[in-house]
Amino acid sequence: MFNFEEQDVDFYLPQLVSLYVHHSDVAEAIHPYLVHRCRSSVEFSLRLVWLLSAFSLEHTKKSRASKLKSLIMAEEFRPRPLTMHYSTPVLSPSKKTHQRSFSDATGFSSEAGVWKRQHTSSPPGQHYKLGDLASGHAFDNGCSCLEGGEGQKGCRCQAPRLGPEQEFVRALISIGLRLQVAPTKELKNQRLQAELSMLNLNLPARVWLPLKSEDPHVVVRIPPAEAAVLNSKDKAPYLIYVEIISNSGGSLPPKMAPAHLRQTRSEENLPDYFTMNFCLEDGEEEDDPELPECHRQPDRDTISQDSGTSADPVFVAAGDIRRRLSESINIPLTSFKRDPEDPSAAALKEPWDLKVVRIRAESPYGHLENWRLEAAIVKCGDDLRQDLLASQLLAALRRTWTAERVPLWLRPYAILVLSRDSGLIEPILNTVSLHQIKKNGKGLSLLQYFIQEFGEPTSEGFLSAQRNFVESCAAYSLFSYLLQVKDRHNGNILLDAEGHILHIDFGFILSCSPKNLGFENSPFKFTNEFVEVMGGLESDMFQYFKILILQGLVAARKHHEQLLTLVEASSAQLPCFRTSSPGAVVCQLRERFHLGRTEEQLRILVDTMVESSLHSFTTKLYDGYQWLTNGIH
Repeated sequence: MFNFEEQDVDFYLPQLVSLYVHHSDVAEAIHPYLVHRCRSSVEFSLRLVWLLSAFSLEHTKKSRASKLKSLIMAEEFRPRPLTMHYSTPVLSPSKKTHQRSFSDATGFSSEAGVWKRQHTSSPPGQHYKLGDLASGHAFDNGCSCLEGGEGQKGCRCQAPRLGPEQEFVRALISIGLRLQVAPTKELKNQRLQAELSMLNLNLPARVWLPLKSEDPHVVVRIPPAEAAVLNSKDKAPYLIYVEIISNSGGSLPPKMAPAHLRQTRSEENLPDYFTMNFCLEDGEEEDDPELPECHRQPDRDTISQDSGTSADPVFVAAGDIRRRLSESINIPLTSFKRDPEDPSAAALKEPWDLKVVRIRAESPYGHLENWRLEAAIVKCGDDLRQDLLASQLLAALRRTWTAERVPLWLRPYAILVLSRDSGLIEPILNTVSLHQIKKNGKGLSLLQYFIQEFGEPTSEGFLSAQRNFVESCAAYSLFSYLLQVKDRHNGNILLDAEGHILHIDFGFILSCSPKNLGFENSPFKFTNEFVEVMGGLESDMFQYFKILILQGLVAARKHHEQLLTLVEASSAQLPCFRTSSPGAVVCQLRERFHLGRTEEQLRILVDTMVESSLHSFTTKLYDGYQWLTNGIH
């Protein structure tokens, strides 16, 4: 493993962790490599901890995986300084691992998670508790080594490396859990903005967006008004946009007030800390243990602020501040109207390049040359381990078709599994779901929407988008057939700004389906509206669609062993293995490559699959069911 490129090994890290958890002989072999990578990378250490948390067996605190996780979190695998000697941590149950006290070499003492900073430059008696959002230093580990811009490897004080990022991610997940209690999407969105305003009090900080950890950066701000709760019936996944500074070398810009607050009238010029006074929604109890501890004025419903023109304070209602956050002066440029029941539709419809320009213009950090905007979806209450496997299979198929020169289009997206029921997802930019198109288009068919967005059917813009649609539709149709992807309602199918169609949410693949009913029995989702965009059943583009599926299947079966290995080495705990054994699932997947058929027999098979999918009665019933129960068009 030491001879492979690190990024190549990282692609298979979920499978390696699964083998580490379930096979002791494999664990013993790869343990030195994992330790080596943990010593050299904070990012790898955290990713490994999160995967170990997600794949470890329940109620096995004494397992090899649990001990490895504990050693990582105890900072046993930090780089070895030249002036210090470390004993090698071992995993043998009969031997106690070496434990160090940071206070010996760092000037820090640890007591119940509170790190006391003892540098002479700090106010005497100052305490920072990692994770305490009300302190303004929730992600500050007390390290001063990096203030000169020496970078991550310049730290000499042995301050905790993993804690700040752990607390940053934990804060994002905790917000999602608290959003679930709000009764409506509008109230969820308001609370989300208030919670992010509280989190911003602790930024900039030496934390990073873990979906983009390959590019060194620090997070400086999460614009609250840009965040949106996604369209989910039971849970509260949400979308955030994250302002980062690349290649900072460890240096942090000073905290700055948002531009629109600095430029408003004096009575509206509220400081950053005003957000702490309205982190509670109207009607909520102050003693809610799940909420951050807020510093409040004696009157919890108002905020006192000197106007600058009068000796008397001006009181601004907390509800007014929430409304100002919701109704930002910079309105997104999008053809979708803001829908209180689906706040994310307008946010996702806005072109990314225009969004970047708009957010940078209002950001207090936008003037910095290395400023950049990223995005992430935060999900809690959902098991993303299977989605991670699907993303790996998407990437593997895309590499296969590129190598075989088959013009099929797939868009894998990054998934970071944090635990059994939480994670981060890379949003696919400049996309809207078919559900959002139908809801906001007021009855437009998919073809009519294409004409509205790309021009008349004979125009260059439409023809280019049509080809993109066909090449992506064929790719995802074949992917859906091979992986038996279910739950294909219009909320899980997206359309991007170039006409590509793409699928998301792979919670039901291989042997599992919603409620294990196996109701969607067509090879893939393919409707008459898709055929209309292609030009009809007699069109050249429809014939091209079937040719692409045939070519993609021929190419995929040449490399089928790689796909089978990914599935076979995955954890047996995944939902797709609960109704059938892993061996049976892999055997059924192998059969769908049709290794013994001739190319002519495969052509007949493709024609049959397209025909049965187009006329599938269960597809129509499932779409109707989603409309009646979840309001998904």
